[in-house]
Amino acid sequence: MQKKSICFLFAALCAPLVQAQNEQDQLQDLKSQLADIRTQLSALSSLSVQYETINKRIEVLEKVGAKNSEDKWPQKQISISTDQNIKNIPSKKDIKVYATVRPTFGYIDEGNDASWDVKDALSHAGIKSTVEFNQQWQGILHGEWGIDLSNNGNFGNARQVYAAIDSPYGKVGLGKQRPAQYLFIAEYVDIFNHGNSPFAYDPESIFFVDNLLTYQIKQGDFTWMLVSQFNGTQGDNKSDLINGGVSYDKDNLHVALTYTNKGIYENEQELGDNNIVGGSLAYSFDSGFYFALGYQAKKYNRDLSIDRNGHTLDVSMAYPLSKNYKVKMGYFDFDDGHQAAQTQNYNGANLTLEWLPAENLRLHVEYLYRDFDYLADFSSFSVGVRYDYSQAWNY
Repeated sequence: MQKKSICFLFAALCAPLVQAQNEQDQLQDLKSQLADIRTQLSALSSLSVQYETINKRIEVLEKVGAKNSEDKWPQKQISISTDQNIKNIPSKKDIKVYATVRPTFGYIDEGNDASWDVKDALSHAGIKSTVEFNQQWQGILHGEWGIDLSNNGNFGNARQVYAAIDSPYGKVGLGKQRPAQYLFIAEYVDIFNHGNSPFAYDPESIFFVDNLLTYQIKQGDFTWMLVSQFNGTQGDNKSDLINGGVSYDKDNLHVALTYTNKGIYENEQELGDNNIVGGSLAYSFDSGFYFALGYQAKKYNRDLSIDRNGHTLDVSMAYPLSKNYKVKMGYFDFDDGHQAAQTQNYNGANLTLEWLPAENLRLHVEYLYRDFDYLADFSSFSVGVRYDYSQAWNY
């Protein structure tokens, strides 16, 4: 009995020790599990960083690849010869119709001859359409005809009618078009409401040329243009006129140089040629003041008569007096190189006040004076209206 009591007492004393040992073992086991979890979390964190790094790198490479593909597009060989290729290209088309009506009424004094007359300041109407048949490639159709308000308001001669292809490699046109001589030299001084503007450029220079092949390309701030007239058996059987030039346009500044050579014929007999070197300068100031100058040095080479030299000078200025009023001024000088008995040399000036009540409507009052060296002087005072209309559609 005493032995049983001693055993029971010993078991009672050892029970807490055993329980403590179990708890200690459990604690160590939990710590071991926690350490394993930390190790796994650390590995996951490292994998997460690697995932983000690789994902960002993929995004960068995809963007670079897309940009390189776009940059290389103009150098790719583009095939447009098959119907299947054309069908697969979504085309963008637009068409614009426009008209401008410019009647004038004034008093004209030509020495002993004075009269009142309704005239026309180059009214015209036209249509222009383009179709994009590949990225940065488009076809162009353009037709424009004069409206002669001084002659029953009839449709006059074609001003320009041509078709062209425009691409990253330049624009090629065929038909009656504006030459470089007008686009680079005369256009910047041609700011007045008159059928003979620019007044020195007008008598002998070219505005539109038929049977014309043109090439034009823009490279940065420079525009290059070369045109040639091919008029069949009339005149030269090859090229009858060559006109080229370069224009620099940046912000409000325009500077250009041109060269023209035109064969002169009479009854299929070659008389010689005209060589013209032209230059222009134009600038729009922040105040709204506009200044432009166009000059041509002209050499008349003749086989059966004396060669001669002439020139044209046009200076044009404009200044806005307010939102709806503008004043324009011009000076011009024309010299045809002839001797006194034949010359029509003159210089002169003009002054115009414009009222612009709407964006497409202007009314003006103009005074014009020409001082001829050996002919009767010319002066006119006129009022006029210019109404412009334009409507475009995209489809």
